[in-house]
Formats: sequence, structure tokens, C-alpha cells
Amino acid sequence: MFVKEKTNEYPRAQAHMANERTFLAWIRTSIAIMGFGFVVEKFGLFMRKFSAILAAAGGKPEQVTEVETYSSHTGIFLIGIGVFIAVIEFLKYINTERQIKQELYLRSIVLDLLMTAAIIVIAVLFAMHLIHSRI
Repeated sequence: MFVKEKTNEYPRAQAHMANERTFLAWIRTSIAIMGFGFVVEKFGLFMRKFSAILAAAGGKPEQVTEVETYSSHTGIFLIGIGVFIAVIEFLKYINTERQIKQELYLRSIVLDLLMTAAIIVIAVLFAMHLIHSRI
């Protein structure tokens, strides 16, 4: 009786699956950033309602309005970053698929650098937001 040797009919299958896992990880990251942006923007809506209640009670609604404006801008910016990351990663995914099929893979760190820059910008914005809201 013959024993067939297992041959890999799809020699690049692992590379394709790894590329897909990486793509899905970046998509999850972009969804998380967009979700966080949505929460931050909704915090601005909460602050707007709080401002109206404060104004009705005779408080200082102008401080709350400034915080609300920062929250709205920051939230929209985060949503934009999430969309940008998803688009860039899709383009990178397509490019990597093409390279795998051609058996020529060239590593690119552009998305990694963009993500690092985005996180630094987000951290600076939140630091400014916190500093300004304490004044």
C-alpha cells in the first residue's frame, strides 16, 4: 500500500493568511480608534446638555462650552484617523497580496510610522484638553 507524502499545494498559503491576519488586526485597531472618537464626541454632547443645565441654574456655562468644543473636535479627529488607518491598511494589504503572488515581498514600515505619529498627536491633544479643562 502506498503512503502519499503530504505536499503543500499552496506554498504561499501561510503568507496569505498572515497577511490577512495583519489586515484584520489593523481593521480592529481602526474600529477601536473610531469607537473611542465616537465616545469622546458624545462626551461633548453630554457637556452641551450639562452647559444648558448649568446656565439655567445661573452657573458659568462658557467653561463647559470650551470643553465641549475640544471634545467634539478631538472626537471627529479620532474618527478621521480611524478611517485613514483603515484605508491605508487596505492599500497595504492589496500591495502585500500582489507581492506574495509575485514571490517578492518588500517590507514597509510606513503604516507603523503613521500609527505612531497618530498616537503621539492623540496624546498631545488629550494632554492639551486636560490642561485646558483644569484652568
